[in-house]
Amino acid sequence: MACALGLFNALPAPAAVTAPPATAALARPATDPGAPLNLETYSPVMLPGRGLDQHPFFYTGQYDFRQELQRMVIVRGGRIVWSYEIPAHAADADKTLQELSDATLLSNGDVVFARKTGAGRVNADKKLLWNYDAPKGCEVHVCQPVGRDRVMIIQNGLPARLMIINTVTGKTEKAFELPTNGDPKTVHTQFRRAHLTPAGTYLVAHHDQDKVVEYDAAGKPLWSVAARIPWDAVRLHNGNTLISSHDGYVREVSPQGATVWEFTQKDVPGIALWCLQEANRLANGNTVISNWCPVGVVDAAGAKAPAKWPTTVQVLEVTPAKQVVWALRSWTPPADLGPATVIQLLDEPGVPENQEQQR
Repeated sequence: MACALGLFNALPAPAAVTAPPATAALARPATDPGAPLNLETYSPVMLPGRGLDQHPFFYTGQYDFRQELQRMVIVRGGRIVWSYEIPAHAADADKTLQELSDATLLSNGDVVFARKTGAGRVNADKKLLWNYDAPKGCEVHVCQPVGRDRVMIIQNGLPARLMIINTVTGKTEKAFELPTNGDPKTVHTQFRRAHLTPAGTYLVAHHDQDKVVEYDAAGKPLWSVAARIPWDAVRLHNGNTLISSHDGYVREVSPQGATVWEFTQKDVPGIALWCLQEANRLANGNTVISNWCPVGVVDAAGAKAPAKWPTTVQVLEVTPAKQVVWALRSWTPPADLGPATVIQLLDEPGVPENQEQQR
């Protein structure tokens, strides 16, 4: 693969990044705050932080079409210490594409995950403990833990449904319908992430309706805010909501809907931002962001551009002042992490299945 860079570059302090050179080929629409499409490289050679050794973390990404297997990994001490794989295509007549779009490592070592064709739970020994297959015409991209023995999923479809499932008994203990744009052609893009809040409400990013909505336990809307193509929305300890977007921004909004903090391409001109699928607020106030590589970006010849993927920064950690203190780029063996969707730091306090972390 062309343009391969080193796994990481360790620097004593965050380095300034400069804008990569651009060709005259392509540009994003003016309404899109992400990177221009005409960059020759997506990041500078030198990056801030210690690369794979900055934090221990759990990681996966959706739609790595380079690989026949889609992989989730745990990285500790700068190396992969655990991985679990699923086939890129289901064992059905249509060989339906599978992609890992949501996953959480629980405190006991189990992992719950969504794979588009359904959801699952696997333990540290890679034994599948629970499996859910989505009905034909439906997709599952959301799978969040609710305590140790339950998960919340959203089943994209007409209608779409939010469901609480007991992974021990297999029973659906709660379900209600969610509104969508009603277009059968866009079932795939209805929902990518939702969360049970500490208050017992459901915070749902309506990817297809450009809004984030909070629902009560019965599915009644309590609060909403407009957000262009939201991927994820997390309720912070301070009561604000942190939104990450397919449109290349991370935004913190107040309960009144006012933007109190935002991170976009203009804040980091030297690192190309694409689809910012997950944003986590750390205990120290920093924000960790997954930057999904440009699968749909075309080059001048009109083809997808995986040759440029190795110059993509997959994960960024930024301070409240928007200084990048960690930029992870890891695209070569033995730690070819692939596209970034899920990033869960394992040195953060709190029990993930109890909604104690801000992710």
